[in-house]
Order: sequence, then C-alpha cells, then structure tokens
Amino acid sequence: MNDPAISCDSVDKRFDDTIAVRGMTFDLQRGELLSLLGPSGCGKTTALRLIAGFEIPDSGRIHVGGQEVAGPGVNLPPERRRVGMVFQDYALFPHMSLRGNVAYSLKNGENRRVDDLLDLVGLTGLGSRMPHELSGGEQQRGALARSLAAEPQVILLDEPFSNLDAALRSHVRAEVREILRAANATAIFVTHDIEEALSLTDRVAVMFDGAIEQIATPRDLYRRPATRRIAEWLGNANFIPAESNDGTVECELGRLKSEEELTGPVDLMIRPDWLTIATAATGNGVVADRIFYGHDQLIRVTFDTGTLVQVRVLSDDEFLPGQRVTVGCQGPNVVFPRREPNGDAGPR
Repeated sequence: MNDPAISCDSVDKRFDDTIAVRGMTFDLQRGELLSLLGPSGCGKTTALRLIAGFEIPDSGRIHVGGQEVAGPGVNLPPERRRVGMVFQDYALFPHMSLRGNVAYSLKNGENRRVDDLLDLVGLTGLGSRMPHELSGGEQQRGALARSLAAEPQVILLDEPFSNLDAALRSHVRAEVREILRAANATAIFVTHDIEEALSLTDRVAVMFDGAIEQIATPRDLYRRPATRRIAEWLGNANFIPAESNDGTVECELGRLKSEEELTGPVDLMIRPDWLTIATAATGNGVVADRIFYGHDQLIRVTFDTGTLVQVRVLSDDEFLPGQRVTVGCQGPNVVFPRREPNGDAGPR
C-alpha cells in the first residue's frame, strides 16, 4: 500500500501556557480532501502551520509523502516539504501578472505548463492581468494555480473563501473542489464554516481545544456525531429526554431502537429533517410557529409535556400555529448521557 500523503502521529504544540494542538493523529490518503473544522481558536490554523513547516512541534511526528519532515531531531524547512499553501488573502505577488505568479515556481517559466494550469482553473486568456485587475474568485483560482504549479504532495488552504461575499462563496467553493478533483490533488482546508466543510471534502476532522474529537465522512459526522458537543456545534439538533434500556429508548415519540450501550436517563438527538409531521386531532403536540424558506419550512412543535422540537419538511403542506399534530421519527436514533441542569452529563 502506498504511503499516505500526510501522516501525523501524536503531534503537540504549546505557546507558553497555551496548548494549541494536542495529540493530533490522522492519515490523509493521496487524492483525498480533508476539512479541519472547529470554532475560532481551536488550533486549526496552527495544525496547518505545523504541517507546512511554519511551526515546529513540541512532540510527535509528521510525514509528507512518506518522508518524515518533523519529529525528534528532524525539521525540514517549508520549501523542502513539497507542500503548497493558499492563504486567506491569496498572497499573489502584486507586481507580477497572473502568468508571472503561476510561473514563479516553474523552471524557466515553462509556458505550456502555465497555460495548462490557467486552463485548468478557468482563467484562460487572463494571464496578462495584474492581481488587482482580477475578481476575488479569479484571485482565488490564480492562487490555487500557483500552488499546483510546484506539484506539491498536498495543498493546504487556510480559510480560503472567507474574503468572498456570501453570494460568490458557494460558487467558488464548487469550482475549487472541481479543480482539485481534476488535478487529483490532495488538500486540507481549514474552516469554521460547517456547510463549507460538509459540502467540500471527503472527510471532516472536528477540532475543539487543540484536539481532534472526531474524523468522519460528512454523512457519518452529521448522522453519528461522536459527542454531544459535536452534535450541538453542527447545529440543527433536537434533544429529547428519554430512558434507555436494552437497545431501546422510551420518549415522547414512543419506543425507538438505539445502537448505543447506555442505560438510564439519556437525551435523544434527532435532526429536524429526521422527523415527520402530520395534522391529527389526537396528536402528540401543537404547532407553536413555523418559518417558511420557500423550498422547505421549519415547524416548531410543543409536546404536551412542554418539550419543544423543530421539524424540517418540504413546503407543500401548510401548518398553522395552534394545530394539533403527530410528530414521528424516521432517522437514526443517537443518544447521549442526560445533561443535568448544571450542564454536566448524568451517569452512563
């Protein structure tokens, strides 16, 4: 089996009394796209800088393309790691044309290679323009072409879409993904944007407090978060009080199967799109209100016990405040230990 493009083993980094990265361990296969996702200050950018060689780990090992680049007695400088970097501000040389920027990493310019890269990123015919003459999306693709020019083992992108307005961001995101796929590139994205991480990459590594808490495919992360903190941070989660026993949970939705080995009080996590809703005179809840989005709607339902849940459904049916409804469940049943009023989880 080929060596991973990136391998990190128990990497730690501390700045004075602050632990920036703690026990970072993961492998990234060639051609794979990975997101480092987490809130500001969780260590994402430091992790990227450690891989790039801009920071030196206090302990642990980093391999790039099978070569150890950081570890006890080893610290290869960034220019010897075959790692490309795309920054938030794109960092194109302002005094060079787009063609000059892309050719910077190539011997003797290699005009055909430059043309091929400009074609790949959809900038054919724009090589003579200066960076300030390009749109934000064009600068982003130009920076990507420059990174690809050196044929790196991996491309690292630090919040690459944060400088784009919301209307342009999703479009450029799709373009960048398509470009990386066409180039069979390996890439790591740093982002705090949940939608970006889930839609852009093959796997997502969620970081909190310097540590990777879960690495999974976007689908598995959304459907099977490893911890309640991940479930809450991804958003769109209902938590319903329940009792768990012998692979089942009892709650206001009835008796449901569970794969978790928990016994006693739990909180059942259900995404709004996993719930069903229908009007019924003898239903288990009442519509509190609804938010209409056009293609779908979010219905807020209060159960008779006072528990409030959100249900996301298509906009075909109209639900009005005060209507009695029946809410059911059609998704996976994920349970976590009951959170006590003081914020602590109850016994497992």
